[in-house]
Amino acid sequence: MRDTFARTLYQVAKKRSNVFIVVADISPAGSMAPFREEFPDHFINVGVAEQTMISLCAGLALRGCTAFAYTIATFSIYRPFEQVRIDLCYQNLPVTVVGIGGGVSYSTLGGTHHAQEDIAVVGAIPNMAVIAPCDPLETEAATWVCAERNGPTYLRLGKAGEPNLTGDAPEPFEFGKVRKIKEGRDVCIIAYGPIMKMAFEVAEKLERDEQRSVAIYSAHTVKPLDTAGIKRILDNFETVAVVEEHSVRGSLGGQVKQLAWDVRANCKLLTFSLRDEFIHQFGSQRDMWTAHGLTPEIIYDAIVAGS
Repeated sequence: MRDTFARTLYQVAKKRSNVFIVVADISPAGSMAPFREEFPDHFINVGVAEQTMISLCAGLALRGCTAFAYTIATFSIYRPFEQVRIDLCYQNLPVTVVGIGGGVSYSTLGGTHHAQEDIAVVGAIPNMAVIAPCDPLETEAATWVCAERNGPTYLRLGKAGEPNLTGDAPEPFEFGKVRKIKEGRDVCIIAYGPIMKMAFEVAEKLERDEQRSVAIYSAHTVKPLDTAGIKRILDNFETVAVVEEHSVRGSLGGQVKQLAWDVRANCKLLTFSLRDEFIHQFGSQRDMWTAHGLTPEIIYDAIVAGS
């Protein structure tokens, strides 16, 4: 995803002369090279100074520029939170805060690098939009959306190696709308971000072993949430499951449960998320999902038991 973002931003910059990227100590070296070489005055590395990164982007926006602030997710949000809230959101400026490694993507680096509650934190700020694409194709579309938006956006990305899952999606990517990416009739799985691949694994097993027709929707725009689209899903499926790589606190699952209560939904609703705790374990991203109780087997068993 990070390489796709870098390549797409380069294409955006070739069409729009006012695009800047400000990074804090890191950059996707290989993939960002074309941007840095062709637009050296629009690539700024502030070093380990995340607050400066955000405030500099705010200043660029006030001068009519479109700015992207880029670093690891925990450092793009938590360390400069006051600047994100006041410099960007209070003034409603067109700045995209790019968080690389959302969730537990940086699985081997421990809790300091796990952005497991980031959506809850930034989603609580007025004016901030949150986009979390599920694959490189959605990342490309999301980057263009961010460049064209008129307000602050948190773009939550994975790290690397994510497969393309939406190439045959029956619906297009549209900001603010849940997106059907796989047809189905009986069960619906809603997800966002790299954990979407687990949704496909669960769907395959349900269709193979239980003969259940499974639809999959991408809730790539977590804020503003497409409540009308979610309501249609709750109305049209017997069982709905929300799967996300985020803490149960301030989660998409919690919002869907609230909506289901408000509209008196009759479907069976299941939610799966990261636990509300720091887990002191190291390994692959999937190892961390397992430690949090997020596995295809657990989700499959819960859906079968609840059907």
